[in-house]
Amino acid sequence: MRLAFPAWDVGKDFLEERPAPSARDGDAGWKRETTMAKNAGIPTIAANLAVLHHVSLPVSDLARSVAFYRDVLGLRQIDRPGFDFKGAWFAIGSEQQIHLIKDEGLTFRTGKGIDGRDIHFAIRVGSYRSALLHLIAKGYGMQGKPGLDEFQSLKVNPRAAAGFPQIYIIDPDRNLIEINSDELDITEDEISSLLH
Repeated sequence: MRLAFPAWDVGKDFLEERPAPSARDGDAGWKRETTMAKNAGIPTIAANLAVLHHVSLPVSDLARSVAFYRDVLGLRQIDRPGFDFKGAWFAIGSEQQIHLIKDEGLTFRTGKGIDGRDIHFAIRVGSYRSALLHLIAKGYGMQGKPGLDEFQSLKVNPRAAAGFPQIYIIDPDRNLIEINSDELDITEDEISSLLH
């Protein structure tokens, strides 16, 4: 028996094949071979000019969530088809969208706070400083600050291991949002003074 795994390299139409391991030879029995995919002429999803179109998020209170995405993040609400469930759509830039869905039986991050390792989506902005100032003007403060509502908390990571500065917040249903930029356009001393 042979197992096939995609090579995942953008633009390559290969499959990596390995013999299934047996109990007697363990990992040593795996041998790597590369062969052409059966449909080598068909581009992969990534090679097909793929872009992220939308992220769908569950919400428990549609009006409250619409106010958050419109008033806090400043996103533009766009028309939505007449589905048989409630929801709202927002544009991010010219190509991407956020779809809010209000329906029974959805999965929520119940009881979870801000943790960048959890499921989240990211919005890239032109200025980290401007995004931080905007959130502070909307009443946000450093996570863990006494007396600050957790839904007004933010976590900053100006020197993230990812290689770009990050801010994390949660929406009214605890959906985690990362806001990041190409570069850090504010000093860490200024960040500290703004948040303390």
